Amino acid sequence: MASTLTPKEIVVELDKFIVGQDDAKRAVAIALRNRWRRQQVDPALRDEIAPKNIIMIGPTGVGKTEIARRLAKLARAPFIKLEASKFTEVGYVGRDVESMIRDLTELAITMVKQEETKNVRAKARELAEEFLLDLLLPPVQAPAPPAAAVDEDDSDDDPVSNVIEMVSEGDFSGLLEMQPAESETVDPAADERQQKTREKLRKLFRQGKLDERSVDLEITQQSSPVVEIFSAGGMEEMDINIKDMFENIMPKQTKKKKVKVPEAYEILVEREAQRMVDMDKVIKEAKSRVEQNGIIFLDEIDKVVAREGTSSPDVSREGVQRDLLPIVEGSSVNTKYGIIKTDHILFIAAGAFHGTKPSDLIPEMQGRFPIRVELDSLGKDDFVRILTEPENALTRQYVELMKTEGVTLKIEDDAIAKLAEIACLANEKHENIGARRLHTVLECLLDEVSFNASEMNGVTVNINADEVKRKLDDIVEDEDLGRYIL
Repeated sequence: MASTLTPKEIVVELDKFIVGQDDAKRAVAIALRNRWRRQQVDPALRDEIAPKNIIMIGPTGVGKTEIARRLAKLARAPFIKLEASKFTEVGYVGRDVESMIRDLTELAITMVKQEETKNVRAKARELAEEFLLDLLLPPVQAPAPPAAAVDEDDSDDDPVSNVIEMVSEGDFSGLLEMQPAESETVDPAADERQQKTREKLRKLFRQGKLDERSVDLEITQQSSPVVEIFSAGGMEEMDINIKDMFENIMPKQTKKKKVKVPEAYEILVEREAQRMVDMDKVIKEAKSRVEQNGIIFLDEIDKVVAREGTSSPDVSREGVQRDLLPIVEGSSVNTKYGIIKTDHILFIAAGAFHGTKPSDLIPEMQGRFPIRVELDSLGKDDFVRILTEPENALTRQYVELMKTEGVTLKIEDDAIAKLAEIACLANEKHENIGARRLHTVLECLLDEVSFNASEMNGVTVNINADEVKRKLDDIVEDEDLGRYIL
């Protein structure tokens, strides 16, 4: 379980994807471990232990968001990333800060529902197979023919063989003629033949011999009108409730659709899985995860700091801080699933703080983010490591992408060093966008290969430092051109 990992083990896991930024990794590792520690203390004291929220300070592209995202994935915790600049003070046009809790709850509901669906999928597959066999062979029994009329040596008149042949050929009309009248009694022999036919159909289905056949399946359609509400902040919940109301009022419509057997099977599996999931249990578990393990990443927190020299309140800056404060301190937010308490949600804020500093936040907000971590700007050595060390390294991604076209892409060590150097130079000459610069330089470098890869099956492409220099040096030197490309 990720929740039982020690801080050192958490850092090791984060190192697989993020280069450097040891202080930030250390801070989030401690925060995650403290959640496990809190669950071990006496229940009377447990509610009194509040999470130690974190502010990450550093330029764009140094790994702030990636650290928080990987941490949430490691902890299997509900996680949402938001830009603080999208919110405004309550009563003005813009998003209400409470909507972040509603969004996080919806995400948790989806997460838990997917887990529960996965747990019941095996049973759902069994039920779906039976339902599909009912479609292929209606569960009725034909009356047994007179004993004298059955010739054991005549295989052409065997009812079981006839049914198999009809289904294999996609002809289901003959099956209806075999249906007995309501007054007829079921004959044991007919029932036995029916079961034999069903098992043979099951075998054909599992072998894929019925994949080209089609069946008529009833598909449920939910028809609800589109409702949009243009109003001040705080009205998102009204929008949600109106949509739910229309869904309950409007009748569900069904229509028959002819689909291939494999597609029908997957539709039936999904339908049975949805029926087997206990939504009350899902909602209860999701609410608990939000309250106890939820993580909210507030990016661009520096954008809600008041401008220097202004004395009047700003509804999109200090107003947002004042509205954020009760959420971060701990309050109860009303959602469509009930009340959500925010006392133990972990908030990780991040910002570049170019023209401002964390101390410019209102004092109450500063007090709710006791841990401040400064992330380092990335240099050439960091870029080399980013291109080679992580499990999802960019160079590895491009190699695998080209492999799908039958092209073997080899990027030499000197080429990686040159790429890192050019990325650093581009960051210095133009806007410093951190590791995101590597995406642009690699795209420029491999543009020709990517375009022609579909016609290069079996070709090996070697990229060395000379090739990198030939492709990218002119762009970096030409500042006007580099402004648009790099």
